[in-house]
Amino acid sequence: MFTFLTRAVQTTRCFSTSSALQFPKLKSHNGTKKRWRSIASGKFKRAQAGHKHLNVNKSPSRKNNLGHTVYSYGTQTAKLRKLLPYGSP
Repeated sequence: MFTFLTRAVQTTRCFSTSSALQFPKLKSHNGTKKRWRSIASGKFKRAQAGHKHLNVNKSPSRKNNLGHTVYSYGTQTAKLRKLLPYGSP
């Protein structure tokens, strides 16, 4: 009968230049990926809601303001960094 010895420490190949392994990989939130984009300042941007339809009853200035870009604010940015771990610089 053969006895099999197992190694106590298993060596893994690491092709990264950093010594710390990032395991397990974090998953990005799919709904957040579709709606938000990260910018260089560390904040996130998205399109304003309510611009696509039912525009007959909206004033031209309101429709113009709905076409602008919206940026994340302080506490929202912290939540978005957790939802998009690889999106923020």
